[in-house]
Parts: sequence; C-alpha cells; structure tokens
Amino acid sequence: MLAGMALVASAAPALAHNIGGTDAAFVAATQGPDPLPFAYLGAKHMVTGYDHLLFLVGVIFFLFRLRQIALYVSLFSLGHSLTLLAGVFFDIQADPHLVDAVIGLSVAYKAFDNFGGFRTMFGVQPDNRAAVLGFGLIHGFGLATKLQALDLQPQGLLTNLVSFNIGVEIGQVVALTLILALMTLWRRTRAFEPTAQGANVLLMLAGFVLAGQQIAGYVFGGPVG
Repeated sequence: MLAGMALVASAAPALAHNIGGTDAAFVAATQGPDPLPFAYLGAKHMVTGYDHLLFLVGVIFFLFRLRQIALYVSLFSLGHSLTLLAGVFFDIQADPHLVDAVIGLSVAYKAFDNFGGFRTMFGVQPDNRAAVLGFGLIHGFGLATKLQALDLQPQGLLTNLVSFNIGVEIGQVVALTLILALMTLWRRTRAFEPTAQGANVLLMLAGFVLAGQQIAGYVFGGPVG
C-alpha cells in the first residue's frame, strides 16, 4: 500500500487532486448556499488528496489503540478545519506552492519520527501531539489555497465553506477506515515488523518527492497540486 502511494506521489501530475474542470465551473456558478455539492467536493478532495492521506498514514502507523488514533486524528482535523475556514473566509494569502511544499515535508517529518530519527540523531523526541496539530494547520491552509484559486461567490460563502469542511471530514473517515483495515491486516502478519522501517523510508521519500515537485513549481512556474 505504502509503495503504491509513494509511486503515485512521484509519478502523478502536481494537480492530481486540484479542484478544476466541471467542479471549478460549478463553484464559479454557485450564487448562494449549496451545502450538499460542497460537501461532496470536500469529500472528493480529501479522498484524492494523497499528500494528506500519506501524512495520516504516518500519524497512525504505530498507533494501535483506537483512543490514540481518535486523539491524533481529532488534533489533525481541528488544525485543518481552523485554517481552511479562516484562510478562505478572511482571504489570508500565501503562495500555494510553498504551502504544499511544507505539506510534503510534513509527510517526511512524520516518517522520520516513526523510525526514531529525532531520538537517534538529535537525542530529543518532539511532542507528536503538537506536531500533528501544527501540521494540521498547514494542511488546512493548503486546502484553503485550492478554494482561493476558484471564483467563490460571497453569497452563502460561510455555509458552503462549512459544508466543504464537513465533506473533508467525511472523506477522511472513509479513507482512514480503509487504511486502518489494510494496516490491521498487515500488522497481524509476520512481515510487519521487518518491513515497517522500510515502509517509513518509502513514506519519507514520497514526502520529499511531493515537496520537491512544489518547490520546482514555485521556482519554474509549474501547476499547483
């Protein structure tokens, strides 16, 4: 699963989970509150947002208790909800390439932490709860830049933003359910322990590839993911 996601991250076009085409045209044509379509767009964006999903894979990789998983996923959700809503509603601007580059680095950060890189190299262990919340803020701002690129109408904006965010949460639950099911099966095999470290190396590589794509786009003017 991780190898496949890493391959997607390295080979997919930078705009693979961007909001475009008929979805963008629909958003531009919306003149008032339209919660259900915006919730669908939010869910679709999260399910196809491999950078967000790779980060979540890293977050839950060594979490075995549902209470721990719920805590960390809730912190991530709180972070990205705050910046998604505030970023669009108050029109807080940042270069989307740079935001997405940090999102890619967040994937590499969590994978590096998973195989004890901070303890081994620096003798410290960062607070994972603070890190997940902080990166959640960045991920939410990344979602905000996708919406800011569209011609959002002020009529019904708050309702549509909240609906989009609810859709993001629904998509996250659906994706995490599938990921957890697959990881639970993997953990029950003898192959998990000898392959876990290598999987996190692949995860870290995918994060650097994602960040590199966006930095290259920032320098050379490529599409935004």
